[in-house]
Amino acid sequence: MAKRNILLTPGPTPVPPSVLKVLAEPIFHHRTPRYRDVFKQVSEDLKKVFRTKENVYTFTGSGTLAMEASMVNFLSTGDKVLCLEAGKFGERWAEIAKCYNLEIMTVKVPYGETIRPEQVEEALKQNPNVKAVYGTHCETSTGVLLDIQKISNVVSKTKAIFVVDAISGLAADVLEMDGWNIDIVVGGSQKGLMIPPGLSFVAASQKAWQMNKSAKLPRYYLDLAKCEKSLKDWDTPFTPALTLVLALREALKQILNEGMEPLWARSAKLAKKTRGAIKKLGLELFSKAPSNTLTAVKVPAGIDGEKLVSVMRDEKGVTMAGGQGEMKGKVFRIAHMGFITKSDLETGISVLKETLEEFKKASSQKVSV
Repeated sequence: MAKRNILLTPGPTPVPPSVLKVLAEPIFHHRTPRYRDVFKQVSEDLKKVFRTKENVYTFTGSGTLAMEASMVNFLSTGDKVLCLEAGKFGERWAEIAKCYNLEIMTVKVPYGETIRPEQVEEALKQNPNVKAVYGTHCETSTGVLLDIQKISNVVSKTKAIFVVDAISGLAADVLEMDGWNIDIVVGGSQKGLMIPPGLSFVAASQKAWQMNKSAKLPRYYLDLAKCEKSLKDWDTPFTPALTLVLALREALKQILNEGMEPLWARSAKLAKKTRGAIKKLGLELFSKAPSNTLTAVKVPAGIDGEKLVSVMRDEKGVTMAGGQGEMKGKVFRIAHMGFITKSDLETGISVLKETLEEFKKASSQKVSV
């Protein structure tokens, strides 16, 4: 195993030393004034990251749990939904909807492409009774960024609510929940928020809460009404992931000390640097609308994409992500969000170059033999 350990995956991402220190502190009981003070701070700080005046509800569970919560709290069996599919995680919205017997419409584009606002507008004209539109801020499987602001402008003119999976893009790509009239934003802890997996988040607009009043899909653990009631006392209805919440307080402190605008600018700068370095290696970007959260790169012809990623990880200590779903072995993905640094990326690109050269050399030797 390599001694080097550089994590360039789009989740989990590196955790800052000060946050790791918090994770090692002694545990205490969560039904106490001490915990409620912590949770109050976290809940108020999350609003600043989500860019909303609305409450942000924290769940113990992965981002997919929050995606499901954003569906069951606002819809009833048979409701029509529009799912925007530009990759694996856009498709997940439809997979969840299918479980709850919702009527599913889709706007689907090939992997690597983005969804245009005009496509959404046309779909809503053809289906005026759609109750909710589900989209993905940054499509992690392809590195594609959706123009959430313009899509939200389209949806906000209808009775439908607009729900955005910002699990990867939050605190990396620009996102303004209130400013862009987004109704629901879903987040996760192990990406730009710089802590381990295990927490997820839902923020909902007043338009969404009006739909909650008549929503009849079954829910218990995911019931936002329970969360709202507990939040009035800065608490949660069920046992929180105490240590992760403590870590999140420290991570949010770092994020807000930097400021959201500088943080977005830093992500953009690292993304530009990464894409430039990739092109210098003669490699081709996969996304036609690249996100500042991560960069997806096409695996060169004749190279085993899965082996490329595993050799870099297991032998050289640099972890990039391989392709997902139908892109398995065809792309690899490099994150540049959260606590990932310029130095991390420079080392990662250098190791990538070295490994590709080794693969090409081995391939030419086989041919000559």
